Amino acid sequence: MIKKIIVSFCLLISLNALAQEGTSSPYSYYGIGDIKFKGTAENRAMGGLSVFPDSIHINLQNPAQLASLKLINLNLGGTYLNTSSKSEQQTEKARRTAIDYLAVGIPVGKVGIGFGLIPYSSVGYKIEKLSNDTNPIYSRYNGIGGLSKVFLGLGFKLNKQFSFGADVQYNFGKIETTNLRYQDGFDFIELGTRENNTSDMHGVNFDLGLTYQTKLNKKLSFFSALTYSPQVNLLLDNSRSIETVRITSTITPQESIDVLVEDTKIKLPSKIAFGSGFGEVKKWLIGGEITYLNTSVTSNRFNDIYGPTDANDNRYTVSYKDAMRYTIGGYFIPNYNSYSSYLKKITYRAGLRYENTGLVLQGKSINDAAVNIGLGLPLGGSFSNINIGLEVGKRGTKYYNLVEENYVNLSIGLSFSDKWFVKRKYD
Repeated sequence: MIKKIIVSFCLLISLNALAQEGTSSPYSYYGIGDIKFKGTAENRAMGGLSVFPDSIHINLQNPAQLASLKLINLNLGGTYLNTSSKSEQQTEKARRTAIDYLAVGIPVGKVGIGFGLIPYSSVGYKIEKLSNDTNPIYSRYNGIGGLSKVFLGLGFKLNKQFSFGADVQYNFGKIETTNLRYQDGFDFIELGTRENNTSDMHGVNFDLGLTYQTKLNKKLSFFSALTYSPQVNLLLDNSRSIETVRITSTITPQESIDVLVEDTKIKLPSKIAFGSGFGEVKKWLIGGEITYLNTSVTSNRFNDIYGPTDANDNRYTVSYKDAMRYTIGGYFIPNYNSYSSYLKKITYRAGLRYENTGLVLQGKSINDAAVNIGLGLPLGGSFSNINIGLEVGKRGTKYYNLVEENYVNLSIGLSFSDKWFVKRKYD
Protein backbone atom coordinates (compact mmCIF):
# COMPACT_ATOMS: atom_id res chain seq x y z
CA MET A 1 0.00 0.00 0.00
CA ILE A 2 2.85 2.40 0.84
CA LYS A 3 4.46 1.71 -2.54
CA LYS A 4 1.15 2.47 -4.28
CA ILE A 5 0.92 5.81 -2.48
CA ILE A 6 4.49 6.84 -3.34
CA VAL A 7 4.24 5.82 -6.99
CA SER A 8 0.84 7.50 -7.43
CA PHE A 9 1.98 10.78 -5.86
CA CYS A 10 5.06 10.88 -8.08
CA LEU A 11 2.88 10.22 -11.13
CA LEU A 12 0.38 12.96 -10.34
CA ILE A 13 3.00 15.56 -9.42
CA SER A 14 4.87 14.84 -12.66
CA LEU A 15 1.71 15.19 -14.77
CA ASN A 16 0.68 18.35 -12.94
CA ALA A 17 4.11 19.89 -13.51
CA LEU A 18 3.52 19.53 -17.26
CA ALA A 19 0.50 21.93 -16.99
CA GLN A 20 -1.97 19.39 -18.31
CA GLU A 21 -4.56 20.82 -20.64
CA GLY A 22 -7.81 19.53 -19.16
CA THR A 23 -10.26 21.60 -21.21
CA SER A 24 -10.81 22.92 -24.73
CA SER A 25 -13.47 25.48 -23.84
CA PRO A 26 -13.27 29.18 -24.83
CA TYR A 27 -15.16 29.85 -21.58
CA SER A 28 -12.01 28.82 -19.72
CA TYR A 29 -10.53 32.24 -20.54
CA TYR A 30 -12.52 33.86 -17.75
CA GLY A 31 -11.69 33.89 -14.03
CA ILE A 32 -9.41 30.99 -13.08
CA GLY A 33 -10.67 28.80 -15.93
CA ASP A 34 -13.09 25.88 -15.97
CA ILE A 35 -13.75 24.38 -12.54
CA LYS A 36 -12.99 20.76 -13.43
CA PHE A 37 -13.16 19.09 -10.03
CA LYS A 38 -16.64 17.67 -9.29
CA GLY A 39 -15.73 15.00 -6.74
CA THR A 40 -14.25 11.53 -6.95
CA ALA A 41 -15.35 9.15 -9.72
CA GLU A 42 -17.87 7.45 -7.43
CA ASN A 43 -19.45 10.78 -6.37
CA ARG A 44 -19.33 12.17 -9.89
CA ALA A 45 -21.29 9.15 -11.21
CA MET A 46 -24.12 10.31 -8.91
CA GLY A 47 -24.08 13.83 -10.38
CA GLY A 48 -21.52 15.02 -7.80
CA LEU A 49 -23.61 14.01 -4.78
CA SER A 50 -21.55 13.88 -1.57
CA VAL A 51 -24.06 13.41 1.28
CA PHE A 52 -23.53 9.67 1.90
CA PRO A 53 -20.90 8.34 4.34
CA ASP A 54 -18.48 5.77 2.93
CA SER A 55 -16.18 3.52 4.92
CA ILE A 56 -13.85 2.56 2.03
CA HIS A 57 -13.79 5.68 -0.24
CA ILE A 58 -12.39 9.08 0.69
CA ASN A 59 -14.83 11.98 0.22
CA LEU A 60 -13.09 15.09 -1.16
CA GLN A 61 -16.12 17.42 -1.00
CA ASN A 62 -17.02 17.30 2.70
CA PRO A 63 -14.18 16.87 5.24
CA ALA A 64 -16.62 15.63 7.91
CA GLN A 65 -17.07 12.43 5.86
CA LEU A 66 -13.44 11.51 6.62
CA ALA A 67 -14.68 10.32 10.02
CA SER A 68 -16.60 7.50 8.27
CA LEU A 69 -13.46 5.80 6.93
CA LYS A 70 -12.72 2.32 8.31
CA LEU A 71 -9.82 1.41 6.02
CA ILE A 72 -6.76 3.15 4.62
CA ASN A 73 -7.81 4.41 1.17
CA LEU A 74 -5.75 5.54 -1.79
CA ASN A 75 -7.87 7.11 -4.52
CA LEU A 76 -6.64 8.18 -7.95
CA GLY A 77 -8.91 9.42 -10.74
CA GLY A 78 -8.81 10.81 -14.27
CA THR A 79 -11.17 11.77 -17.08
CA TYR A 80 -11.22 11.45 -20.86
CA LEU A 81 -13.14 14.44 -22.27
CA ASN A 82 -14.76 14.52 -25.70
CA THR A 83 -16.31 17.90 -26.61
CA SER A 84 -18.17 19.21 -29.65
CA SER A 85 -18.25 23.02 -29.74
CA LYS A 86 -20.86 24.70 -31.95
CA SER A 87 -21.51 28.26 -33.01
CA GLU A 88 -23.95 29.52 -35.61
CA GLN A 89 -21.15 29.36 -38.19
CA GLN A 90 -19.18 26.19 -37.49
CA THR A 91 -18.52 23.10 -35.37
CA GLU A 92 -15.23 21.92 -33.85
CA LYS A 93 -14.34 18.79 -31.88
CA ALA A 94 -11.68 18.30 -29.23
CA ARG A 95 -10.42 15.51 -26.99
CA ARG A 96 -8.49 15.84 -23.73
CA THR A 97 -7.25 13.52 -20.98
CA ALA A 98 -6.65 14.85 -17.47
CA ILE A 99 -5.80 13.62 -13.98
CA ASP A 100 -8.57 14.70 -11.57
CA TYR A 101 -7.21 13.93 -8.09
CA LEU A 102 -4.92 11.84 -5.94
CA ALA A 103 -5.85 11.46 -2.28
CA VAL A 104 -5.13 9.31 0.76
CA GLY A 105 -7.51 8.74 3.67
CA ILE A 106 -6.37 7.27 7.00
CA PRO A 107 -8.75 6.34 9.87
CA VAL A 108 -7.37 6.75 13.40
CA GLY A 109 -10.06 5.80 15.91
CA LYS A 110 -12.81 8.43 15.78
CA VAL A 111 -10.68 10.64 13.54
CA GLY A 112 -10.19 10.44 9.79
CA ILE A 113 -7.21 12.13 8.10
CA GLY A 114 -7.09 13.00 4.42
CA PHE A 115 -4.46 14.62 2.21
CA GLY A 116 -3.74 14.87 -1.48
CA LEU A 117 -3.49 16.93 -4.63
CA ILE A 118 -6.36 18.16 -6.82
CA PRO A 119 -6.00 19.89 -10.22
CA TYR A 120 -8.94 22.20 -9.51
CA SER A 121 -9.40 24.37 -12.60
CA SER A 122 -8.10 24.32 -16.16
CA VAL A 123 -7.46 26.78 -18.99
CA GLY A 124 -7.07 25.34 -22.47
CA TYR A 125 -8.51 27.13 -25.48
CA LYS A 126 -7.34 27.67 -29.08
CA ILE A 127 -9.38 30.06 -31.19
CA GLU A 128 -8.59 31.19 -34.74
CA LYS A 129 -10.61 33.85 -36.54
CA LEU A 130 -10.44 35.79 -39.82
CA SER A 131 -12.36 39.06 -39.96
CA ASN A 132 -14.68 39.90 -42.88
CA ASP A 133 -13.09 43.29 -43.58
CA THR A 134 -11.72 44.36 -46.96
CA ASN A 135 -8.26 44.03 -45.44
CA PRO A 136 -8.87 40.93 -43.29
CA ILE A 137 -7.28 40.62 -39.86
CA TYR A 138 -6.20 37.16 -38.70
CA SER A 139 -6.49 36.55 -34.92
CA ARG A 140 -5.38 33.61 -32.82
CA TYR A 141 -6.05 33.23 -29.08
CA ASN A 142 -4.36 30.52 -26.99
CA GLY A 143 -4.46 29.78 -23.28
CA ILE A 144 -3.06 27.03 -21.04
CA GLY A 145 -2.64 26.39 -17.32
CA GLY A 146 -4.88 26.23 -14.30
CA LEU A 147 -5.13 26.10 -10.53
CA SER A 148 -4.21 23.13 -8.31
CA LYS A 149 -4.78 22.47 -4.61
CA VAL A 150 -2.77 20.59 -2.01
CA PHE A 151 -5.00 19.81 0.95
CA LEU A 152 -4.94 18.35 4.46
CA GLY A 153 -8.21 17.50 6.19
CA LEU A 154 -9.53 16.05 9.46
CA GLY A 155 -12.90 14.53 10.24
CA PHE A 156 -14.06 13.72 13.78
CA LYS A 157 -17.07 11.76 15.10
CA LEU A 158 -18.78 13.88 17.74
CA ASN A 159 -21.21 11.05 18.54
CA LYS A 160 -23.13 8.33 16.69
CA GLN A 161 -25.15 10.88 14.73
CA PHE A 162 -22.87 13.87 14.13
CA SER A 163 -19.43 14.29 12.54
CA PHE A 164 -17.45 17.49 12.03
CA GLY A 165 -14.53 18.14 9.73
CA ALA A 166 -12.24 20.83 8.31
CA ASP A 167 -9.51 21.01 5.71
CA VAL A 168 -6.94 23.58 4.66
CA GLN A 169 -5.88 23.99 1.04
CA TYR A 170 -2.88 25.67 -0.54
CA ASN A 171 -3.71 26.89 -4.05
CA PHE A 172 -1.05 27.33 -6.71
CA GLY A 173 -0.83 27.47 -10.48
CA LYS A 174 -0.02 29.45 -13.59
CA ILE A 175 -2.13 30.66 -16.51
CA GLU A 176 -0.50 31.71 -19.78
CA THR A 177 -2.38 33.36 -22.64
CA THR A 178 -1.24 34.66 -26.03
CA ASN A 179 -3.11 36.89 -28.49
CA LEU A 180 -1.72 37.01 -32.04
CA ARG A 181 -2.94 39.43 -34.74
CA TYR A 182 -1.71 40.12 -38.25
CA GLN A 183 -3.08 41.27 -41.59
CA ASP A 184 -3.69 38.44 -44.01
CA GLY A 185 -3.31 38.36 -47.78
CA PHE A 186 -0.58 40.98 -48.28
CA ASP A 187 2.90 39.71 -49.11
CA PHE A 188 4.52 42.99 -48.10
CA ILE A 189 3.14 42.79 -44.55
CA GLU A 190 5.58 40.36 -42.96
CA LEU A 191 5.13 41.10 -39.28
CA GLY A 192 2.34 40.55 -36.80
CA THR A 193 1.85 41.45 -33.14
CA ARG A 194 1.63 39.02 -30.26
CA GLU A 195 0.67 39.79 -26.69
CA ASN A 196 1.83 37.36 -23.98
CA ASN A 197 0.17 37.36 -20.53
CA THR A 198 1.18 35.29 -17.51
CA SER A 199 -0.45 35.04 -14.08
CA ASP A 200 1.18 33.08 -11.23
CA MET A 201 -1.51 32.29 -8.64
CA HIS A 202 -1.22 31.37 -4.98
CA GLY A 203 -3.32 31.53 -1.83
CA VAL A 204 -4.86 29.56 1.04
CA ASN A 205 -8.47 28.62 1.74
CA PHE A 206 -10.34 26.13 3.94
CA ASP A 207 -13.59 24.14 4.11
CA LEU A 208 -15.82 23.21 7.04
CA GLY A 209 -18.20 20.24 7.03
CA LEU A 210 -20.91 18.75 9.23
CA THR A 211 -22.81 15.48 8.73
CA TYR A 212 -25.77 13.83 10.44
CA GLN A 213 -27.11 10.29 10.19
CA THR A 214 -29.78 8.31 12.02
CA LYS A 215 -31.89 5.17 11.68
CA LEU A 216 -35.48 5.64 10.53
CA ASN A 217 -36.32 1.99 11.19
CA LYS A 218 -34.54 -1.38 11.11
CA LYS A 219 -33.61 -1.01 7.43
CA LEU A 220 -33.81 2.65 6.43
CA SER A 221 -31.34 5.36 7.39
CA PHE A 222 -31.42 9.13 6.92
CA PHE A 223 -28.35 11.22 6.01
CA SER A 224 -27.72 14.94 5.83
CA ALA A 225 -24.61 17.01 5.16
CA LEU A 226 -23.56 20.67 5.20
CA THR A 227 -20.38 22.20 3.75
CA TYR A 228 -19.18 25.79 3.98
CA SER A 229 -16.20 27.51 2.33
CA PRO A 230 -15.60 31.20 3.12
CA GLN A 231 -14.56 33.70 0.47
CA VAL A 232 -10.78 34.16 0.14
CA ASN A 233 -8.37 35.98 -2.14
CA LEU A 234 -5.95 34.47 -4.62
CA LEU A 235 -2.85 36.59 -5.21
CA LEU A 236 -1.79 36.93 -8.86
CA ASP A 237 1.70 37.93 -9.95
CA ASN A 238 1.05 39.26 -13.45
CA SER A 239 3.39 39.95 -16.36
CA ARG A 240 2.87 41.02 -19.98
CA SER A 241 5.04 41.41 -23.05
CA ILE A 242 4.36 42.65 -26.59
CA GLU A 243 6.25 41.09 -29.50
CA THR A 244 6.54 41.66 -33.20
CA VAL A 245 6.64 38.27 -34.94
CA ARG A 246 7.49 37.13 -38.44
CA ILE A 247 4.74 34.98 -39.97
CA THR A 248 5.96 32.21 -42.27
CA SER A 249 5.36 28.48 -41.88
CA THR A 250 6.35 29.16 -38.26
CA ILE A 251 6.02 32.16 -35.97
CA THR A 252 9.40 33.74 -35.18
CA PRO A 253 9.71 36.51 -32.54
CA GLN A 254 11.57 39.62 -33.73
CA GLU A 255 11.43 42.29 -31.03
CA SER A 256 9.87 42.22 -27.58
CA ILE A 257 9.10 44.77 -24.90
CA ASP A 258 7.83 44.19 -21.37
CA VAL A 259 4.71 46.08 -20.38
CA LEU A 260 4.24 47.06 -16.75
CA VAL A 261 1.01 45.62 -15.33
CA GLU A 262 -0.04 45.58 -11.71
CA ASP A 263 -0.42 42.44 -9.63
CA THR A 264 -4.04 41.67 -8.85
CA LYS A 265 -6.29 39.60 -6.63
CA ILE A 266 -9.06 37.23 -7.60
CA LYS A 267 -11.72 36.31 -5.10
CA LEU A 268 -12.51 32.63 -4.70
CA PRO A 269 -16.25 32.81 -3.97
CA SER A 270 -17.79 31.54 -0.77
CA LYS A 271 -19.71 28.29 -1.09
CA ILE A 272 -22.39 26.59 0.94
CA ALA A 273 -23.81 23.16 0.08
CA PHE A 274 -26.63 21.28 1.79
CA GLY A 275 -27.90 17.81 0.96
CA SER A 276 -30.00 14.98 2.35
CA GLY A 277 -30.75 11.39 1.43
CA PHE A 278 -32.12 8.14 2.72
CA GLY A 279 -32.05 4.44 1.95
CA GLU A 280 -30.85 1.04 3.01
CA VAL A 281 -27.09 1.05 3.64
CA LYS A 282 -25.13 -1.37 1.41
CA LYS A 283 -28.27 -1.83 -0.70
CA TRP A 284 -29.60 1.45 -2.11
CA LEU A 285 -29.48 5.15 -1.35
CA ILE A 286 -30.96 8.23 -3.02
CA GLY A 287 -30.44 11.89 -2.22
CA GLY A 288 -30.22 15.48 -3.42
CA GLU A 289 -27.94 18.44 -2.90
CA ILE A 290 -28.09 22.22 -3.48
CA THR A 291 -24.92 24.32 -3.76
CA TYR A 292 -24.76 28.11 -3.67
CA LEU A 293 -21.64 29.98 -4.80
CA ASN A 294 -21.13 33.72 -4.42
CA THR A 295 -19.57 34.01 -7.90
CA SER A 296 -20.80 37.61 -8.32
CA VAL A 297 -17.50 38.66 -6.65
CA THR A 298 -15.45 37.06 -9.47
CA SER A 299 -13.21 39.28 -11.58
CA ASN A 300 -10.78 38.87 -14.47
CA ARG A 301 -7.12 38.11 -13.93
CA PHE A 302 -6.09 41.55 -15.20
CA ASN A 303 -7.99 44.71 -14.37
CA ASP A 304 -8.40 45.29 -18.10
CA ILE A 305 -10.06 42.71 -20.38
CA TYR A 306 -7.98 41.08 -23.10
CA GLY A 307 -9.24 38.02 -24.86
CA PRO A 308 -11.35 36.48 -27.62
CA THR A 309 -13.81 38.58 -29.60
CA ASP A 310 -17.07 37.66 -31.31
CA ALA A 311 -17.68 37.19 -35.03
CA ASN A 312 -17.86 40.96 -35.51
CA ASP A 313 -14.53 41.53 -33.72
CA ASN A 314 -16.27 43.02 -30.69
CA ARG A 315 -15.07 42.05 -27.24
CA TYR A 316 -17.57 40.07 -25.21
CA THR A 317 -19.42 41.93 -22.47
CA VAL A 318 -18.60 39.94 -19.34
CA SER A 319 -20.24 39.94 -15.92
CA TYR A 320 -20.82 37.51 -13.07
CA LYS A 321 -23.74 36.62 -10.87
CA ASP A 322 -24.20 34.16 -8.02
CA ALA A 323 -24.31 30.51 -9.09
CA MET A 324 -26.56 27.62 -8.08
CA ARG A 325 -26.06 23.89 -8.63
CA TYR A 326 -28.75 21.23 -8.17
CA THR A 327 -27.89 17.54 -7.91
CA ILE A 328 -29.91 14.37 -7.46
CA GLY A 329 -28.45 10.87 -7.50
CA GLY A 330 -27.95 7.57 -5.77
CA TYR A 331 -26.76 3.99 -6.07
CA PHE A 332 -27.99 0.40 -5.98
CA ILE A 333 -26.16 -2.83 -5.01
CA PRO A 334 -28.09 -6.06 -5.73
CA ASN A 335 -26.12 -8.09 -3.16
CA TYR A 336 -22.79 -6.74 -1.93
CA ASN A 337 -21.98 -10.04 -0.18
CA SER A 338 -22.88 -12.38 -3.06
CA TYR A 339 -20.64 -15.43 -3.56
CA SER A 340 -22.33 -16.75 -6.71
CA SER A 341 -22.65 -13.66 -8.95
CA TYR A 342 -20.11 -10.92 -9.61
CA LEU A 343 -22.81 -8.77 -11.27
CA LYS A 344 -24.77 -8.67 -8.00
CA LYS A 345 -21.74 -7.19 -6.19
CA ILE A 346 -21.38 -4.28 -8.63
CA THR A 347 -22.49 -0.83 -7.43
CA TYR A 348 -24.77 0.82 -10.00
CA ARG A 349 -24.82 4.63 -9.78
CA ALA A 350 -26.74 7.42 -11.54
CA GLY A 351 -27.35 11.15 -11.13
CA LEU A 352 -28.53 14.42 -12.66
CA ARG A 353 -26.87 17.82 -12.40
CA TYR A 354 -28.06 21.31 -13.42
CA GLU A 355 -25.93 24.37 -12.86
CA ASN A 356 -26.09 28.11 -13.46
CA THR A 357 -22.33 28.71 -13.63
CA GLY A 358 -22.52 32.42 -12.73
CA LEU A 359 -20.74 33.50 -15.94
CA VAL A 360 -22.75 35.97 -18.05
CA LEU A 361 -21.65 36.77 -21.63
CA GLN A 362 -23.48 39.15 -23.96
CA GLY A 363 -26.16 39.34 -21.26
CA LYS A 364 -26.77 35.56 -21.43
CA SER A 365 -26.18 33.18 -18.52
CA ILE A 366 -23.97 30.20 -19.26
CA ASN A 367 -25.79 27.13 -17.92
CA ASP A 368 -24.52 23.55 -17.64
CA ALA A 369 -26.63 20.37 -17.41
CA ALA A 370 -25.55 16.72 -17.38
CA VAL A 371 -26.70 13.13 -16.89
CA ASN A 372 -24.36 10.69 -15.10
CA ILE A 373 -24.23 6.91 -14.81
CA GLY A 374 -21.52 4.70 -13.36
CA LEU A 375 -20.33 1.35 -12.05
CA GLY A 376 -18.29 0.34 -9.02
CA LEU A 377 -16.39 -2.85 -9.92
CA PRO A 378 -14.95 -4.85 -6.97
CA LEU A 379 -11.41 -6.17 -7.30
CA GLY A 380 -11.10 -9.79 -6.18
CA GLY A 381 -11.94 -10.48 -2.57
CA SER A 382 -10.66 -7.12 -1.31
CA PHE A 383 -12.42 -3.82 -0.55
CA SER A 384 -10.61 -2.18 -3.48
CA ASN A 385 -12.48 -1.35 -6.67
CA ILE A 386 -12.52 0.43 -10.01
CA ASN A 387 -15.15 3.14 -10.39
CA ILE A 388 -16.25 4.08 -13.90
CA GLY A 389 -18.54 6.99 -14.73
CA LEU A 390 -20.04 8.39 -17.94
CA GLU A 391 -21.21 12.00 -18.11
CA VAL A 392 -23.25 13.42 -21.01
CA GLY A 393 -24.06 17.11 -20.93
CA LYS A 394 -24.41 20.50 -22.55
CA ARG A 395 -23.10 23.95 -21.63
CA GLY A 396 -23.83 27.34 -23.14
CA THR A 397 -25.71 28.20 -26.33
CA LYS A 398 -24.73 28.57 -29.98
CA TYR A 399 -26.82 31.72 -30.39
CA TYR A 400 -25.93 35.38 -29.62
CA ASN A 401 -22.38 34.83 -31.03
CA LEU A 402 -21.67 32.34 -28.22
CA VAL A 403 -20.60 28.68 -28.16
CA GLU A 404 -22.61 25.59 -27.27
CA GLU A 405 -20.56 22.72 -25.87
CA ASN A 406 -21.89 19.15 -26.01
CA TYR A 407 -19.64 16.80 -24.07
CA VAL A 408 -19.23 13.14 -23.24
CA ASN A 409 -16.79 12.51 -20.39
CA LEU A 410 -15.49 9.13 -19.24
CA SER A 411 -14.13 9.09 -15.67
CA ILE A 412 -12.15 6.27 -14.10
CA GLY A 413 -11.18 6.08 -10.43
CA LEU A 414 -8.86 3.53 -8.84
CA SER A 415 -9.67 3.00 -5.17
CA PHE A 416 -7.31 0.84 -3.09
CA SER A 417 -8.40 0.02 0.46
CA ASP A 418 -6.43 -1.90 3.05
CA LYS A 419 -5.78 -2.35 6.78
CA TRP A 420 -2.51 -1.35 8.38
CA PHE A 421 -0.97 -2.19 11.75
CA VAL A 422 -2.69 -5.60 12.04
CA LYS A 423 -0.61 -8.04 14.05
CA ARG A 424 -0.17 -11.35 12.27
CA LYS A 425 -1.24 -14.49 14.12
CA TYR A 426 0.76 -16.78 11.86
CA ASP A 427 4.07 -16.34 10.05
